[in-house]
Amino acid sequence: MNLEFNKNEDAMKLAVSQMKQRHAQVSLGGGKKAIEKAREKGKMTPRERIQYLIDKDSAFVEIGAFAGWEMYQEHGGCPAAGTVAGLGYISGRQCVIVANDNTVKAGAWFPITGKKNLRLQEIAMENHLPIVYIVDSAGVYLPMQDEIFPDKEHFGRIFRNNAQISAMGITQIAAVMGSCVAGGAYLPIMSDETLMVEGNGSIFLAGPYLVKAAIGEDADLQSLGGAKMHTEVSGIADYKFDTEAECLDQVRRIIDKIGEQPRAGFDRAVPAEPKKDVKEIYGLVSVDNSKPYDVVEVIERLVDNSEFDQFKEDYGKTIVCGYARIDGWAVGIVANQRKIVKSGKGEMQLGGVIYNDSADKAARFIQNCNQKKIPLVFLQDVTGFMVGSRSEQSGIIKDGAKLVNAVSNSVVPKITIVIGNSYGAGNYAMCGKAYDPRFIYAWPNAKIAVMGGEQAAKTLLQIQVAALKSKGQEIDPEKERELLKEITDRYNAQTSSYYAAARLWVDEIIDPVDTRRVISEGINAANHNPVMKEFKTGVFQV
Repeated sequence: MNLEFNKNEDAMKLAVSQMKQRHAQVSLGGGKKAIEKAREKGKMTPRERIQYLIDKDSAFVEIGAFAGWEMYQEHGGCPAAGTVAGLGYISGRQCVIVANDNTVKAGAWFPITGKKNLRLQEIAMENHLPIVYIVDSAGVYLPMQDEIFPDKEHFGRIFRNNAQISAMGITQIAAVMGSCVAGGAYLPIMSDETLMVEGNGSIFLAGPYLVKAAIGEDADLQSLGGAKMHTEVSGIADYKFDTEAECLDQVRRIIDKIGEQPRAGFDRAVPAEPKKDVKEIYGLVSVDNSKPYDVVEVIERLVDNSEFDQFKEDYGKTIVCGYARIDGWAVGIVANQRKIVKSGKGEMQLGGVIYNDSADKAARFIQNCNQKKIPLVFLQDVTGFMVGSRSEQSGIIKDGAKLVNAVSNSVVPKITIVIGNSYGAGNYAMCGKAYDPRFIYAWPNAKIAVMGGEQAAKTLLQIQVAALKSKGQEIDPEKERELLKEITDRYNAQTSSYYAAARLWVDEIIDPVDTRRVISEGINAANHNPVMKEFKTGVFQV
């Protein structure tokens, strides 16, 4: 391996190490004191609850660990959006699991909490997966109620989704291990079965203080909504248990008895490891996304036996398309090529840029995968579409629209991995979050923005300098450099993978060597939904 490879490897391993350190920080939720306080009440942490619930030695793919990262600092922060969630196996069945973290503001819902919970319900609905809610929440975070309560994508949408999930025949189980207050009280009751832990679990529309204020009645937590009352008097809950472990054991028994459902039927062969070392991915891609590399080398470290059959290999070379298997699953891969290549006309083409022929090829390949019922994997490292008079005259907008049309109307599952840059319309064409990938992950080096930091900063600088000059202010070169640095630093902070993950533009930041695993788990999830619409691309210019 050359010196450049070694530099890349060291930098990527450092980025992965930082990611793991930050994940460990997030995993503490509201902090050690809050955890100890919960344990005094006989409570596990949400992560301990999930680990107890899922099958031993089985995979758990976390979703949204960095949701809320560095947000709401004026309110004390909201680690992991106050919810731990992901895909896990319970009694051999893949499920969505959503666990409130009562150590974070008593499990109260911030705006990002609502967004994360809705995303997990969306995953359950799209993939027909059973969903288990581990409930321990004080409800809406009142200081921010105007940003979480009334709108279409706010708190109330959760219960609308409960109703729709039920109508779709998807199992919902609610294990109430703490507070379940006000509007939140509807979630367990709209689930198929409700389990409660005696002493800690409670469900009511109004707590003792509000009841006293509203109607003057003195009532304690247990008489208002404890497990004994709801299993013996109201009939709202179905089971009560003395401990959390007993409660979670019953969840496992319920899931164990769910009948088999039809599958989508995506093709899977016996899995095989790549022949090329997966860990060599660390050395192939530069952390600052500035160096060219051959994306085929990356692909060959992700796919079974390192076998990749390229589609139109000698045409449209800045997007690589082809068929492969990942952990046995048949996939169609669409990847941005970052090395500088020659077009069929002998012209040099910039890596990471989508040209007319590349867009045309990728659109055709996506159609083929839909025809064959093959899931799509997008590997994003794109700086955008080619610009300039020559490209415009060649119809780059038309060819780009053709690709966006194919991505938008694709009916097979799409899984997107941002392995580098994700800029501008390239983000859209390569199946960014707005284009409904079933799952979207990012490597630690990923950058998502309307354009690259350098170009954006220079554009913003020109606008700011022009505005200052219009007010009669003179800007010397030193002041201009200071302004450029300030703008660049601010812009770069907003393009990082953590900024994106905090806002759920990506589902999770992953170690590059975990890419095979998350893709495989994503296709397995998608295979549970047998319903697939007819593929139609609509009207586009040819």
